[in-house]
Amino acid sequence: MDKIHEECGVFGVYSRDNIDAARYVYYGLTALQHRGQESCGIAVCDMCGPIGNICAHKDMGLVSEVFSFAVLEKLKGNIGIGHVRYSTSGDSTCENAQPVFINYAKGTVALAHNGNIINIGEIRDELLREGAAFSGNSDSEVIAYKIAEERMHTASIEEAAENVSKLLKGGFALLVLSPRKLICIRDPWGLKPLCLGSVNGVYVCASESSALHAVGADYVRDVRPGEMISITEEGVSSKIIMQSERPAHCVFEYIYFSRLDSAIDGISVYNARIEGGKSLAMRHPADADVVTGVPDSGLAAAAGFAEYSGIPFKLAFAKNSYVGRTFIKPTQEERASAVMIKLRVIEDVVKDKRIVLIDDSIVRGTTLANLINEMRKFGAREVHVRISSPPFLYPCYYGTDVPDNSELIASGHTKEEIRKQIGADSLEYLCIEDLDRMTGNLPLCRACFDGKYPVL
Repeated sequence: MDKIHEECGVFGVYSRDNIDAARYVYYGLTALQHRGQESCGIAVCDMCGPIGNICAHKDMGLVSEVFSFAVLEKLKGNIGIGHVRYSTSGDSTCENAQPVFINYAKGTVALAHNGNIINIGEIRDELLREGAAFSGNSDSEVIAYKIAEERMHTASIEEAAENVSKLLKGGFALLVLSPRKLICIRDPWGLKPLCLGSVNGVYVCASESSALHAVGADYVRDVRPGEMISITEEGVSSKIIMQSERPAHCVFEYIYFSRLDSAIDGISVYNARIEGGKSLAMRHPADADVVTGVPDSGLAAAAGFAEYSGIPFKLAFAKNSYVGRTFIKPTQEERASAVMIKLRVIEDVVKDKRIVLIDDSIVRGTTLANLINEMRKFGAREVHVRISSPPFLYPCYYGTDVPDNSELIASGHTKEEIRKQIGADSLEYLCIEDLDRMTGNLPLCRACFDGKYPVL
């Protein structure tokens, strides 16, 4: 689709009691499905019995497709980690599905990783020189191998994970599972989200707070940038292992990636998108009859625009949720066709109306052009487009699938050229200064808009 794609999602659970960790992870991953729909996996270990091997299952497909009742029944353990994947590095193959698990001389380690490491090639080359044999080509497998190697020379898995984390440059949230421990690590810039929760003595860690709530857990706090949390039989310990001069949280968690019912680093995703819509209405008003949004991520911003402007908010699209994942269709023509099957214009809402259409971003412009064309077919008199993010001008290197400049329409075209190309009566973007208003002045990575990369 003409969208940037979600990164990945991770979920972990730890209990000293005999719980069914796989089911916790299953429901947590289901709540994170929006972050990755290509592959998924769960790894668990039974800490209540003798120390044994980690067992895992992973495959291509959605969580509900990969994990049947019979599969979950075989995953016995009271600690576990899971992962949903959309590939931003490495091929979309089963070999690159996570969690990655490595058997080595001192035991077994499993790893689930969200993000992208810009110096991973150097680490991979070093391991290859030492004889490592990788089954896939993902960052995550390289990190897991490096942790296993480091564990051979350190006193604990925590020390090994800490040493390896300090080598990594980029955005990452890591969950490391050993037979008796769950370790959670967040990059020093806070680029990738990670939070901690608990329920009845069970600890859970997830990419978003919405996944904590999916298993009945209460939100405790976000993992701090550069922090390592270790959960063992002795309890929960915390250590800041890396520091940066300035945090740089990914702005697109608030614009597009995260679920509306999540809070990331203390900021409500829903409220951030409402504020984005209000800012658009304040700076770029439109003389119109109806405000609507492109489902789903444009709807909250559209509600904010309507609230500030006083123009009625209505749903102009009926969404067919049972259509396949459009972004993995093999050709642009098939992707465009699938989009129009997935979203159908509601004629009674748009006929003879002047419409304000809110979307979260424009990448290539093809989806918006198709939607605007359909709205005009159903009688829309005018379509004024408002985008709840600034123009995409630069690629992302930290685990978000923003393509290179040649595929970013705003990088090579003026706003007026884009307006004509998508067929809108007017086009305006969120001002980059209003990102601070959206997120309460949270320090942000906005490199895809201004080219100022926090990690080089």
